[in-house]
Amino acid sequence: MKTKRIALIAHDKKKSDILAWVLANQSVLSEFELVATGTTGKLIKLESGLPIEVVESGPHGGDLQIGSQMVEGKVDVLIFFWDPLEPQPHDPDVKALLRMAVLKNIPTACNRATADLFITSGLLNPQQSPKRVLQNLTIS
Repeated sequence: MKTKRIALIAHDKKKSDILAWVLANQSVLSEFELVATGTTGKLIKLESGLPIEVVESGPHGGDLQIGSQMVEGKVDVLIFFWDPLEPQPHDPDVKALLRMAVLKNIPTACNRATADLFITSGLLNPQQSPKRVLQNLTIS
């Protein structure tokens, strides 16, 4: 069975959120291949020690690189903590990335609650029963 590949991206004001999520789920994430955009990937690698492929930062083409991996069938899940209140200079790239995720039917989490659902669901862990997932889920 192929190891699933998770892409991790976070806008500047969401980097601490994605890092906290990664650290809380480090043991589970260690079972997957990880890829991330530049600054996010470097931060995760430094703080968690998880092996992670780091591409360019988002504004320098990293979003497009991950989108390209989606086209090639190399990304199974996208965890993208984006900031809805902050305009991004590379907004067309962000839209292209999200468009590709929808086009390729790639499950996408844009906040902690959805990322928590993914990490505890059968999507990433086929042995986990949906009933048990819902019993263990805590949404703050």
